[in-house]
Amino acid sequence: MIREPMFVLAVLLGVLALLFAAARTRPGQRLFGVVPMLVFAYFVPTALSNLDVIPISSPLYAFIKAWLLPASLILLTLSVDVVGIARLGRTAVVMFLIGTASIMIGGPLAYLLLGWLVPDAIADEAWKGLAALCGSWIGGGANFVAVGESVGAADSTLGMFVIVDVAVANVWTAILFAFAGRQLAMDERIGADRRAIDDVQARLERYRDETARTPSLGDLLAIAAIGLGGAAIAHALARRLPDLGDIINGFTWVVLIVTTIGVAASFTPLRRLEGAGASKVGSVFLYLLIAAIGAGAELEKVLDAPALVAIGAAWMLFHAIAMLVARRLLRAPVFFLAVGSQANVGGAASAPVVAAAFHPALAPVGILLAVAGYVLGTYAALASAAMLQQIHGLW
Repeated sequence: MIREPMFVLAVLLGVLALLFAAARTRPGQRLFGVVPMLVFAYFVPTALSNLDVIPISSPLYAFIKAWLLPASLILLTLSVDVVGIARLGRTAVVMFLIGTASIMIGGPLAYLLLGWLVPDAIADEAWKGLAALCGSWIGGGANFVAVGESVGAADSTLGMFVIVDVAVANVWTAILFAFAGRQLAMDERIGADRRAIDDVQARLERYRDETARTPSLGDLLAIAAIGLGGAAIAHALARRLPDLGDIINGFTWVVLIVTTIGVAASFTPLRRLEGAGASKVGSVFLYLLIAAIGAGAELEKVLDAPALVAIGAAWMLFHAIAMLVARRLLRAPVFFLAVGSQANVGGAASAPVVAAAFHPALAPVGILLAVAGYVLGTYAALASAAMLQQIHGLW
């Protein structure tokens, strides 16, 4: 019904504004206390697009990802506490590596259990698509293509597994957003050591209180200039930088550059813009990004590949269980589970978004682990491909 990008933008902003207005009411407080607002910010646009109120595909969504995501990362990292993040320690890395291992092993296990569901017409291609999907879920889009080509997957096969990727990974991402709203209760339940995370958050909040002021017009213009200007600089530089194999290229360069800009600015007087609401403006961009991602989720296509979606769901379930068990054994904060998982499943574009949902100061942690995922993605996926090929022989 609504196709014009600016009208679609108005709808997304209207949805978010209504959600925040509802959060100020007593029923809304009870509802969002159980189901975090981020989940609604994701799924309400999904419902609108799949009911054809707004489009599933729009130039607006590409614009938001290309420009507002980088701008939000700069503004969210402007007040980053580098020393505090360094203190997060080895648990974050261990949870990330467990996430990588569970994805590498989970695919072959899911295929072993449910491979009989795959129609004979695509049986020879299924294991190749699963191998490519493993590359995507540990690294990202580049790893997906690289591994798919390495094992000789057909373009049509990769197309089907893009549907599986979106259908399964988006549901898991929504669950991680839900964890963000319940992190304190979840961590208290298992006695997780939150001292390092709480220290980062407390240091940021103290700084924000010390520098807090009513933003002037000049402050708001400076925040907009730094966010969007930094994004423009990052895009300009990224176009001139070479691809580093299948790991760092294109938009990954943009994410790395804007993060560097934000972290570098955090050592300058520009950091004081946090007191004028820099991270709040960044959060506006972040919520718009989440709404745009939700609007682009095409639920109808899930029905086109039910067997593959079932295998993908079992695979993700294995990953989720492994992460939850590891978190309990390590008594790790749920933040480490969320960012360690999303750094694998989502990559550099969404890992900092999930991290920032827990706290804006933690966004760089998601980026650092996501880059590690790009490095490991191809190698782990090729190891998984060897296992998948052996299991294919059994069917």
